[in-house]
Amino acid sequence: MPRIDDAGLDLLFRKARTQNGWLPRPVEEAQLREIHDLMRMGPTSANCSPLRIVFVRSEEGRRRLAPALSPGNLDKVMAAPVTAILGHDLAFHEHLPRLFPHNPAARSWFEGKPHAEATAFRNSTLQGAYFMMAARAVGLDCGPMSGFDAAKVDAEFFPGGRVRTNFICSIGHGDPAKLFERSPRFAFDEVCSFA
Repeated sequence: MPRIDDAGLDLLFRKARTQNGWLPRPVEEAQLREIHDLMRMGPTSANCSPLRIVFVRSEEGRRRLAPALSPGNLDKVMAAPVTAILGHDLAFHEHLPRLFPHNPAARSWFEGKPHAEATAFRNSTLQGAYFMMAARAVGLDCGPMSGFDAAKVDAEFFPGGRVRTNFICSIGHGDPAKLFERSPRFAFDEVCSFA
């Protein structure tokens, strides 16, 4: 595979920032569909694909989400053109006969097993990262956050308990005037080793 060029690396990583404010520019449904079409191609365990997304983009949706948000996140979520609620389906294994057809036993690996919830959470987190990379790849900015009451979000958007919220991520065109200075990052030798 060819290496991605510097412009692509800047777009996805080096110049990408967590947004704290938004320009008044819309995000179209076609862009949300494109993000999903890219995100779904990333790998998950046994292709389990547990991520479930609610795109909050209406005033009514924002009103329903607002009571679950921490005070520091309220204004930026209310101003975002779209906020994605990223959840994981605890019954993801029901879809394995379709998603992992070359192994008919795959459903039994998870059904009723204690590690199924951890698998759903881990793989929805991976898919959430793919989601952000896909959003950046199509020219949008991201504002991921975990400052919210997950139980309230679940009750409002995922009633019934089958899906649980992992994190939320506002997307749109970020306002550069509202960015913080980039925070420090660890150097390779501080966090990496060889065995």
